[in-house]
Amino acid sequence: MRAALGYEFLRWLSLLAESELAFTDTSQSQDPSHSRAFPIWGIGGGLRFTARLGAPRLAGFVEGDVGALAAAVPHNALTSLGFRAAETLGLAVGGRLGVAWYQVDPHLALTAQAGSRAALGFSRVAAAGNSGDVPLMWDVAAGLRYAF
Repeated sequence: MRAALGYEFLRWLSLLAESELAFTDTSQSQDPSHSRAFPIWGIGGGLRFTARLGAPRLAGFVEGDVGALAAAVPHNALTSLGFRAAETLGLAVGGRLGVAWYQVDPHLALTAQAGSRAALGFSRVAAAGNSGDVPLMWDVAAGLRYAF
């Protein structure tokens, strides 16, 4: 779940404040009897560049964001899996592409978007230091946009 509150400085440029909540589990790393489900939460901000596409009520957008993500788990719960830094807010940088279909009411738009983020706080830490992996988070969303 993602919520964004923004302000359009220009018809094509918006500044956003974002929050999110996601759920995942450790079933890929552990057998079912030891698997643990947990939420990931985050905050951040970004910029959205919007351009009208051929039809008058259709627009495309590119969004870039920077923020912080953390896993809400008991202390050291993910350390044995190598994710020591995931329990505190860690840097996340990403972007998304999308389309907006404006309704007859000019305040409403339906959106579809897809994007990726490098969630650096979720890097796996090996015994001899950082293993060099870049943890990518992918998301696809449909949404409702309301503008005053």
